[in-house]
Amino acid sequence: MTKKTLYTAIKPTGVITLGGFIGVGQTIQELCEDYNSFICVADLHALTINPNPEELKENTYKLVAFYLALGLDPKKCTLYLQSQVSAHSEIAWVLNNYTMYGEATRMTQFKDYQAKAKEVNMGILDYPVLMAGDILLYNTDIVPVGIDQKQHVELCRNIAIRFNHKVGDTFIVPEVLVRKEGFKICGLQEPTKKMSKSDRVDTGSIFIEDTADDIRKKVKRAVTDSENEVRYDPTNKPGVSNLLTIFATLSGTTIEVAEGHFKGANYGTLKTEVAEKIVEVLGPVQKKYFELLDNKDYLDEVLEDGRKKAEKVATAKVKEVYEKLGLVVRK
Repeated sequence: MTKKTLYTAIKPTGVITLGGFIGVGQTIQELCEDYNSFICVADLHALTINPNPEELKENTYKLVAFYLALGLDPKKCTLYLQSQVSAHSEIAWVLNNYTMYGEATRMTQFKDYQAKAKEVNMGILDYPVLMAGDILLYNTDIVPVGIDQKQHVELCRNIAIRFNHKVGDTFIVPEVLVRKEGFKICGLQEPTKKMSKSDRVDTGSIFIEDTADDIRKKVKRAVTDSENEVRYDPTNKPGVSNLLTIFATLSGTTIEVAEGHFKGANYGTLKTEVAEKIVEVLGPVQKKYFELLDNKDYLDEVLEDGRKKAEKVATAKVKEVYEKLGLVVRK
């Protein structure tokens, strides 16, 4: 039986947080076993915030090392850099012509950015179209995303349907796979906001590079509430609920089981056990991660193999699209 194709991507815009580890790390190996998986380091998407070039390059290697440290087997999936496969940029321009301006400006992330920024570059507006191209290039069936990216995949689906209707069946219309539990890990200091990877000074974020002592200190300072009852209630007890979510997800159990485990416990006990669980789970991954970062030649070899595999599929799709649009394709 032929496996369905899965596509996922992360921007190398900062060091991976605990939220990123939970959202991606605990499922990626299983997904690669179950699907024909394309794992993309979306470095072109990172350009929308005009990153420091040296930091972008280093963060790119860090993300590749993170994936491999999770136990990802590059022979069982396609791990590659977006910028090394030119078909991504080519298909994005085509899809711009099948995307309505109103659709693009209605994207929640675009509106949020527009409300905060004095100036908005075209990359921010066009980001979801490039993302649609990323997905559609590989005949993708399944796209695992966090809740904040679900709207972008819905736009991708609309673009694919519109293109197929006007030009003829070309793109598979992908399905969204949203993680049901633990899909949004919030900051320890602001438990109503997603854990951020952009600020290394932010004690509300736990990073893959944090030491065990760093992790314990950050969790100890986590915001809770004036009660002392460990109960899952995201509306009234966001801090405690966030800690329960972290514990449950890292323990491979449910929120209900985690609540039962901490029944009658105080917040000090909750924080101590959550911190130790994070240290326990992250430890082996961190060790492998730092070893890989010291061997960039190996990382380059992995990326070159991934580029060849990705380029073969993506180039064929661009050629198919160009031919259907009446463009003269080079023989």
